[in-house]
Amino acid sequence: KEDPSKMRRISFNEITKTAVKNSIKQPRDLDMNLVDAQQARRMLDRMVGYTISPLLWVKVKRGLSAGRVQSVALRIICDREDEINSFIPEEYWSLEGEFRVKGEKKPLQAKFYGTDKKLPIHNKAEMDELLGKLENAEYEITEVKKGERIKNAPLPFTTSTLQQEAAKTLNFSTQKTMRLAQQLYEGIDIKGSGTVGLISYLRTDSTRISQEADEAARTYIGEQYGENYVSTSGKMVKKDQKIQDAHEAIRPTDITRTPVMVKESLSRDQFRLYQLIWKRFVASRMQPAVYETISARINAGEYLFTAASSRLAFDGFMSVYTDPDEEKKEKNAAVRSLEAGTELALEKMDPQQHFTQPPAHYTEASLVKTLEELGIGRPSTYAPTITTIINRRYVAKENKNLYMTELGEVVNNMMKEAFPSIVDVNFTATMEALLDRVGDGSVPWKTVVENFWPDLYEAVTEAEKNLEEVKVEDEVTDVICENCGRNMVVKYGPHGKFLAC
Repeated sequence: KEDPSKMRRISFNEITKTAVKNSIKQPRDLDMNLVDAQQARRMLDRMVGYTISPLLWVKVKRGLSAGRVQSVALRIICDREDEINSFIPEEYWSLEGEFRVKGEKKPLQAKFYGTDKKLPIHNKAEMDELLGKLENAEYEITEVKKGERIKNAPLPFTTSTLQQEAAKTLNFSTQKTMRLAQQLYEGIDIKGSGTVGLISYLRTDSTRISQEADEAARTYIGEQYGENYVSTSGKMVKKDQKIQDAHEAIRPTDITRTPVMVKESLSRDQFRLYQLIWKRFVASRMQPAVYETISARINAGEYLFTAASSRLAFDGFMSVYTDPDEEKKEKNAAVRSLEAGTELALEKMDPQQHFTQPPAHYTEASLVKTLEELGIGRPSTYAPTITTIINRRYVAKENKNLYMTELGEVVNNMMKEAFPSIVDVNFTATMEALLDRVGDGSVPWKTVVENFWPDLYEAVTEAEKNLEEVKVEDEVTDVICENCGRNMVVKYGPHGKFLAC
């Protein structure tokens, strides 16, 4: 009943003394457009969830659910499974040669390239023919090129990239990552400082960093690593339509609070996540790494081989933050000493047969990446969405990979048949864009809801009449019921699996 014009709202991006104090000094008016957008999103989610879930209870079994984002995520996984199942591998071959250079101890590895353009080798017959032609060829280095390759520093974390990186390097599920990040954000009791929020807000899709934090980071890097490590460019990111720039990137609230200093106050997993965030943020304000590269072309009659090597000349941001896949050592060092005109002696050829691989199964990390790229859901919804489809047993998780279950396929097929627009990827992304338009005041929220409801209502009514019921059988066990002597089955309740007669 209060008059909205008397209400004020404060917002801050980190729970630290200064941030909270400043936010109280700068309250803003309520933005009714944002209120409407939130209201419309909630209405749409409920319309989908509350009308389609009961339908699934009737047609399949109780306890199932459908949702605006969840059903699309399920469909994405299902489509990938179909791709994998219908994949037909194709054969191809690769060829490496090992050469001897006069006066060099180490042999030189070179890859077969082709003629002037790359030549694919499809089967054993082609390979044998090629090897025949190469048998008596003379091998000579025709050119050696030196250059440098620059590897840019990474951007600071957003919700999505944090979930992906934590899954990759720490093996955390998205849910676990968010739980730990929430604890770091709300505050940890640090010896000597009281309770402190260690990271800025954890639900964000922006890589923007506040002026103050940026300057503090540059000063810190200059003192700890040297001025030549401080990034000179202000990193600006291409503005994507989908980004809501309300919060800055996820970063430590105080860069001088290094992971080592707080290690004793944190649990092991909190420490590992904080360290990841801290290192990534420091790295994002550092100079790129520079590699010296050298490549050689080797003529073999009408064919070409190539050899390449690179070594780290300046480690830049990699002194703090490296990819586990990034090799520090120099490979194929023999290339360094080569000069054009040198003749080579062939030691041996190594032909290898390969087959093209089907697309990989989704993992939690790659699913988050796909949802973000397609503009489906928001930073705060990735983790709960994935958790829901796993808990509903539409999807099973084994060794990081997500697989469809029989139940998941039944539900997905039913949704595709009865509600094609709701599980359509573009529809859901367009809906997110529309809600953003409500948020900036260009579309009234009631119009969005008005346009959405009649089609949904009609589809639900149709489905109630026409959809066939599908029975998903319970899994039978070899445990015998003590009352009637029949085999018991596995059922699922609110607390997980149980045995039932």
